[in-house]
Amino acid sequence: MLNTNFPTDYEAKQAILEVGRRMYTKNFVAANDGNISCKVDNDIIWTTPTGVSKGFMDEDMLVKMRLDGTVLSSGGLKPSSEVKMHIRVYQENPEVMGVTHAHPTICTSFAIAGIGLDKAIYSEALVNLGTVPCIHYETPGTQGIPDSIAPYCKDYNAVLLGNHGALSWGKTLMEAFFRLEAMEHYAMVLMYTGKILGKANELSFDQVQELLNIRTNMGITTGGIPRCAAKASNLKDVVSEYTPFIKPGQANVGISQEQPSNASSYYASSKEGSDQSYKNDIELITQAVIKRLREVN
Repeated sequence: MLNTNFPTDYEAKQAILEVGRRMYTKNFVAANDGNISCKVDNDIIWTTPTGVSKGFMDEDMLVKMRLDGTVLSSGGLKPSSEVKMHIRVYQENPEVMGVTHAHPTICTSFAIAGIGLDKAIYSEALVNLGTVPCIHYETPGTQGIPDSIAPYCKDYNAVLLGNHGALSWGKTLMEAFFRLEAMEHYAMVLMYTGKILGKANELSFDQVQELLNIRTNMGITTGGIPRCAAKASNLKDVVSEYTPFIKPGQANVGISQEQPSNASSYYASSKEGSDQSYKNDIELITQAVIKRLREVN
């Protein structure tokens, strides 16, 4: 069934300009990178032109075209050669109304490494975004990219393009952009837990199934299913050891009411010791992070 709930030309153009500004200010693109499109009829889209910064566009720069490639209105500028992959998403999934392509730093790093975003460690990402496959490399602007993403357009919400960047889509252009944001955030979490902290509690099959049920109840039927653990490892509370008023070996024991005169001096010495211990640990963590980043670079 064809979609009939389209934005007006004005609404589509304003949405593209707004998304372009957000992409640029969030450093998702540099110079003239990236492209954006929004559907206004079953076979008509507005899209960004080639050779223009996404942070400094105006309405007259945008291009209106059919999905067969026919340009209807352009203001003298040509559409990006990468509009082919936008068109392919619309053709493969008629429910899509907006597509964004950018080069967010961390997502692009994962794409260069050939690593998808598919670990069950972050509930928000699993529900709202889902897993993000990394597609093999194809030359930008060629037919190879549209052909490579085609199998993923119906069952997923975004992909990483090998050695290139990120592509996302949605039932509105803003949903597509929010998924782009979510991809970068998810990639950052995976980077910190996997390469800096070196530890992440993976959600179990049962925990993932609960999140998939939530996703379905929200009307989201795409996103795939991530790898998950056979058994939950995140059911134990972790309590900070830097708690004033508690001496070593006396967890859950407060200051004795029989020693009120010593309370202030005990608090001062306890706090001083805790602060120093905390500072020492922060220094160790900082040095470990710097060492790890140097190894990565």
